[in-house]
Amino acid sequence: MPDEKTQSSVSTAEAPGANTVRITFQPENVTVEYERGKLPYRDHGKPESILDIALNNNIFLDHACGGNCACTTCHVHVIKGKELLSEIDDDEADRLDMAADLQLNSRLGCQVVIEKPGEIVVEIPAWNRNYVSEGH
Repeated sequence: MPDEKTQSSVSTAEAPGANTVRITFQPENVTVEYERGKLPYRDHGKPESILDIALNNNIFLDHACGGNCACTTCHVHVIKGKELLSEIDDDEADRLDMAADLQLNSRLGCQVVIEKPGEIVVEIPAWNRNYVSEGH
């Protein structure tokens, strides 16, 4: 894909290892790779959550409540790799009920954690991209 931008949290010369997570954020088409379990925690959402990964790689994902599962601004759609993610818990499901454009693949970026290495694609919905907040 000629338009795809790739960032890496871990510098490696070889092909992705068995513990590598590759996550693509749409519609920006930015792909990030990192070694699972070695991502610095940014204190927003759960460690290794989609929000945590986005913040570690300077990808804007709104999070008005600071990643505390108190709003739906970090709502994303999981396009690929659902089987690599944590199961939805009751708190996240209850909060998602209030989200706009709720879909079967909807998750809160602050709550959904990468549990297994592999390839994941998430979409930040157009109505959820607030480029004015948090100095963006």
